[in-house]
Amino acid sequence: MDPKHTHLQTKLCVSGAAETGHCGVDAYDKGIALGREIAAHKAVLINGATTGFPLWAAMGAKEAGGYTVGFSPANSEREHIEQFNLPVEYLDVIIYTGFGYPGRDLILTRSSDAVLFGCGRIGTIHEFTIAFEDKKPIGILESGGWETDEVIKNILENGHRPNDRIVFDNDPKALVERVIELVNKDRINRASFRFLPEQTGETQSVQTPPAAPVQA
Repeated sequence: MDPKHTHLQTKLCVSGAAETGHCGVDAYDKGIALGREIAAHKAVLINGATTGFPLWAAMGAKEAGGYTVGFSPANSEREHIEQFNLPVEYLDVIIYTGFGYPGRDLILTRSSDAVLFGCGRIGTIHEFTIAFEDKKPIGILESGGWETDEVIKNILENGHRPNDRIVFDNDPKALVERVIELVNKDRINRASFRFLPEQTGETQSVQTPPAAPVQA
């Protein structure tokens, strides 16, 4: 990739439970596989610099030679370790937001091109609603022994807000591929509004896409 375009490397956030006692027996394997697939597709794995499912995904990504970034709720490495009891392993970069878990969730999801969800708890649902409102591409990793995918389906059924940017799949490889397709579609749509002179050889005006309608 041309160095001046490295910012275009896809950034996939992995959201899931930090405490996984309620998750199915295959949660660990699915987390590892998800991280490996993200790395295999040359994407950057982003997570909440936490334990459990997001950590397993980071482990899988690093095993596959991938790059990982964690967004911590703490304001320093010391607070991250001593007060929040969070790990520093398997992360190439940790960004200390200092905003606690709610603020961290907002920065985490908005720094990503798409968000993938595994077995989770209320914090995972919080990140899902942020990604939903921000119209991010979303991937839900299904498994018969988990409840998160069913909770999200219930939210969607009763939220009365259609969304064609959410995909469900029980195969980590297929899920990552489908989510990356959504991300690439976004980039194509954005490119239709902005043309770089260095690409066309001409001076082009920059068009501003229409503002999204406000939804209640």
